Amino acid sequence: MLLTACAGLLPPPPAALPPASADAASSPAPLTPAVPVRFKLQIEAPSAQRELLQEHLDLARFERSPPSGGLSSTELARLALSTPDQARALLQTQGFFNPELTLLRPPPEANGLRLLQLSVQPGAQVLVDGVDLKLQGAVQTQAQAEALRQSWALGKGAGFSQSAWSAAKSALLTQLKRNGYPLARWVSTSARVYEQEQRVDLELTLDSGPQVLLGALDIQGLSQQPQSVVRRLAGFSPGEPYSEKALLDFQDRLIATQLFDSAAVELSTEQVQPMADQASLELPVQVQLREAPRQELTASLGYLSADGPRLGLEHKHRRALGLNLRSHTKLVLGREKSQLDIELSSHPQPDMQRTLGTLNFERQRLASQQLYAAWARLGYVRETEAQDRLRYLELLRAWEHSPGQPTLSAGAITLNQQLVWRQLDAKLLPTQGYSLALLTGAGWTTNSSQPAGPMARLKWQGQAYARLGSQWLLSSRAEAAQVLARSSLELPEVLRFRTGGDDSVRGYGSQELGPTDELGRPTGGRVMLAGSVEFSHPLRERWPGVMGAVFVDAGQAAQRWQSLRPDWSWGLGLRYRSPVGVLRVDAARAQATGSWRFHFGVVVGL
Repeated sequence: MLLTACAGLLPPPPAALPPASADAASSPAPLTPAVPVRFKLQIEAPSAQRELLQEHLDLARFERSPPSGGLSSTELARLALSTPDQARALLQTQGFFNPELTLLRPPPEANGLRLLQLSVQPGAQVLVDGVDLKLQGAVQTQAQAEALRQSWALGKGAGFSQSAWSAAKSALLTQLKRNGYPLARWVSTSARVYEQEQRVDLELTLDSGPQVLLGALDIQGLSQQPQSVVRRLAGFSPGEPYSEKALLDFQDRLIATQLFDSAAVELSTEQVQPMADQASLELPVQVQLREAPRQELTASLGYLSADGPRLGLEHKHRRALGLNLRSHTKLVLGREKSQLDIELSSHPQPDMQRTLGTLNFERQRLASQQLYAAWARLGYVRETEAQDRLRYLELLRAWEHSPGQPTLSAGAITLNQQLVWRQLDAKLLPTQGYSLALLTGAGWTTNSSQPAGPMARLKWQGQAYARLGSQWLLSSRAEAAQVLARSSLELPEVLRFRTGGDDSVRGYGSQELGPTDELGRPTGGRVMLAGSVEFSHPLRERWPGVMGAVFVDAGQAAQRWQSLRPDWSWGLGLRYRSPVGVLRVDAARAQATGSWRFHFGVVVGL
């Protein structure tokens, strides 16, 4: 009864609705997509602040986006409202905490372009007022603490910015890690800014951790070479203080042996948990190596602009005769010149010095002459990044054969020293610096037609590189040489000088320039002078390694300095600075003959 009564209180059912028409039953019409608007943002600010805002403001980012990713009118209005706050936050990273910002929005132009003008007055940059640098760990002495505080880059009165703050912290931590404390870390760092007073106070706590000592070597990756070859190149003993330079020098020495394709030397810091009051900690040194193949055989087929086709065969053995010896044999067969070189050297000592022995045989044709030479060398060589030093005793024998003439033979025994100094930004592809090479030698020479006698020789070569502006590269080369002996003494042909060719005076054939006898046959000179100046520039900005070049060469050899008259050449070239050196193609005009000659090859610095 109650339910019936309640039902009686309900309103009567509504009248039946008429059936929906077909139009009413259809889905609603889709919304019209927002059309991207065209706009331009102009920022009036000092250059440093303008570059910052242009790079990071959302409005600037959308301005650079393609039209399909543009903003609608509503989105543009929303971003415009937030732009001053975003710009203020960006300026604070440069130390400007009270900038004056104004964003103007003039009416749209006739073509629909909307202009937004952001005016920035950055105000004064906050300055560092105080630096409180606290030290923890093993670095506790007054001298160490003072040295670290002197190295802090963001001192009192310096302009504060987020980049300078981060760089100063990174530099001080890196300095400490490199000099015996690789476990150093920042415990806390804070920069408290007082905007109204335009100053900032810095508070930092640096924990050096214990002083780290170099431990035993953990050598991995050896299968062919003995561990003794690696250990003697370390340059340090267990228990010595750690330094990053010691490990990097060790790594460089390993690569310079040519026994390894790769080498990585680093301190083992895994699972290290030093005690809070621990003063020192000895950690092992990990040496990860990838050995080069024990033997290599390389065949080559090429063409030399001065010699025509050339066939080459090269063999390397990195553990010759089962001993700590390295052998290198190279055979080159050419139309005008053939050569066989055999070299046997010891593995490097800790100072990178090697014992060296070589045998060399050479055949060369000059005009109608056939020249043969054989020589042996025994000495010591030391090669480093900045300097090479080679000292050797040389035994030389040479033969000269001309049609219708008796064969002439000559020999020499000399003691020689060659030094190379480098100050280059890169050894393989230098752009700045210089390299110098000096060869000196003295000894005794004999021949089949004249009495024997003493002789000496001197050869100097220099190369220099310099950047001119941002794109131009200047490279220059000069060399001079002289043999000192009495005029009646016949010298072996290989000790005399000629010039011309790919790496000398372009525009002339290889060894074409030099004195001749009464029959017009090349004799070689006792003095020689040559040089070159070259300017190069990238052909396109997108390809900085492909360069065009212009050059001037000069050089000649003679019997004495008074009679030396240089021959000149000039030309154009194309350069490609490849990972193996500078690939070079040149067209050079010989001034004396007016003829053109093409030269190509690979150039590697001294």
